[in-house]
Amino acid sequence: MSGSGAIGGFTLVELLVVIAIISILATAGGMAFRGALVKSKQAACAGNMRNIGVAMQMYAQDNGGRLPETTHTVGLDKAWIYRLEEHLGDFDQTRICPADPKGKERLAAGGSSYILNSFIFVPQYDAFGNSLGKPMNRLSSIEDPERTLMCVICSDRVGVSAGNDHTHSDRWTSWAAMRNDVATDRHGGSGGDGTKGGANYLYFSGRVEFIAAMEMKRKIARGVNPALPPGMTQ
Repeated sequence: MSGSGAIGGFTLVELLVVIAIISILATAGGMAFRGALVKSKQAACAGNMRNIGVAMQMYAQDNGGRLPETTHTVGLDKAWIYRLEEHLGDFDQTRICPADPKGKERLAAGGSSYILNSFIFVPQYDAFGNSLGKPMNRLSSIEDPERTLMCVICSDRVGVSAGNDHTHSDRWTSWAAMRNDVATDRHGGSGGDGTKGGANYLYFSGRVEFIAAMEMKRKIARGVNPALPPGMTQ
């Protein structure tokens, strides 16, 4: 030490500046790594959803245009995700979103991170058991595949078993109701009110779109249900 406040040739102020710079660089590097990890998981999730879209088309082609059913109308062993298994390649990898914090639980319980739009896959009946509207569980019934939602990433609030395989999208009249079904902030979110980051959404055309959570919240606030097929009234 030579001189007051000098350490090994550096003044105390210089040393503190170096430490601060190293801290800033380390923080920036950590943020960059986390950002890259989020992007990687989002891309892998989008790939899973595209595979599901292709498998859905293949299933329909093999079954006279009919789409698979959810556990709302069939047993657990006939849940839609298992009907698609032969078309999905790495089945266990495809049915779990890599960013799903309950992914291991869903895998063990036979569930999936991806759930289907109930407007399409859950038939609606009146109090007397009569069907409401035309059946939607056929590809031929999807008039606008590009804008008709097929599949979403499930919320952490959704159970992990195979029986939790569809939304309750007719209830999406509020942000809270949508978030009961959908992880609106699955990629890049930070918890809280679910308005940070965003999520992937699969449409019947096979398109997967990343939509910011805040954009979805604005739609709900305007009275727009993003799951409602074009031309259908709720």
